[in-house]
Amino acid sequence: MHEQSNQASEYDEAEINLLGLLQVIARRKMVIVKLCTIALILSVCFSLLLKNVYTATAKILPPQKDASSGLSSLLGQAGGLAGLASGSLGLSGTTDLYLGILKSRSVADAVIKRLDLQTEYESKTIDDARKKLERTVKFKAAKDGIISIDADSKDPRKAAQLANTFVEELGRRSVQLNLSKAGTERMFLEKRLEVVKQDLRNAENDMKAFQEQYKTIKADSQATAAIEGIARLKAEIITKEVQLAALRNSMTDESNEVRSVMAALARLKNQLGSMTGSGGMDVIPSMGNVPSLAVAYTRKLRELKIQETIFEQLTKQYELAKLSEAKDSSTLQVLDEAVAPLKKSKPKRSLIVLLSLVTAFLVSIVIIFIQEFISTLSPEDAELVQDIKSTLLHFRSKAG
Repeated sequence: MHEQSNQASEYDEAEINLLGLLQVIARRKMVIVKLCTIALILSVCFSLLLKNVYTATAKILPPQKDASSGLSSLLGQAGGLAGLASGSLGLSGTTDLYLGILKSRSVADAVIKRLDLQTEYESKTIDDARKKLERTVKFKAAKDGIISIDADSKDPRKAAQLANTFVEELGRRSVQLNLSKAGTERMFLEKRLEVVKQDLRNAENDMKAFQEQYKTIKADSQATAAIEGIARLKAEIITKEVQLAALRNSMTDESNEVRSVMAALARLKNQLGSMTGSGGMDVIPSMGNVPSLAVAYTRKLRELKIQETIFEQLTKQYELAKLSEAKDSSTLQVLDEAVAPLKKSKPKRSLIVLLSLVTAFLVSIVIIFIQEFISTLSPEDAELVQDIKSTLLHFRSKAG
């Protein structure tokens, strides 16, 4: 019973305190009315003075990895160089990569120069114009990989032009990067192909001179099969070496792709060593009973077959590199071009007014309770408060 009475008294006291607070607010309600009215007038005037800002949006879809090349049917014919070819047929379309290009300084400077934004933004330097442009244009990527370019401007047509200019510069930059990569690999393969051509001519001339000197000698079927197998392995080793050299132009030996190619190259060399017995390149398997002249012929035939196979592989890859370099358009897909928006995106005037009213109401409540607290002070406390006020006023006048 005693606990129940205490709980009841505490409840009544809380209710009395709440009613007392409401009574204080009701007694000084004019403070709330005045502050809220002032806030309403000021916020309405302020929001009306703000100029409308329009946002135009362009949406693009970067090239997807599984659709980055229309020459995939040719890649199956390129043998061990298929991995190298896939890298030369354009940028593999990751969203982060294209977001990085959009946010790059080169693309921003190109947009600034094309639209003369330094004059429009009244910026003294291009760095200042670039900072204002970063606040004006935003890039974001959705989970499905689609990139959105949102451009703000007080002119709706200018907003659409700004977003579309970024799309155009992204396309140009991606084409430049594609052509630069393809051109580097094409020149690398071109130099290697010249060396292989000369090696093939030497092998052909060597075989011709041997046949003219000793007449035609035909290797047996076992030696021919061994020659073809060794030739294929040698060709794969050469193509892997070309692929490794091309990768090292842009990657270090610590990268996973380079390590993978190096491991494959080591396996091919071990396999070649096991086929040639004792790891030497001049031994023909199962050739112990072939006469010495036939062995010499078989070795020359083997060298000719190897050079022919290597030349065929490199020629295919060289053609792929030339086709890639000849591509003059980006695989970037524009889903939605930016159009001039009909409605403003900001300022949100109603939200500004509402937040101002809420803030004014809360501030007025605080002022009311401060005024009520001061009014209920004892005479001694009131004198202290008055002394503090006079001291602060004196300090302010002295500082001014």
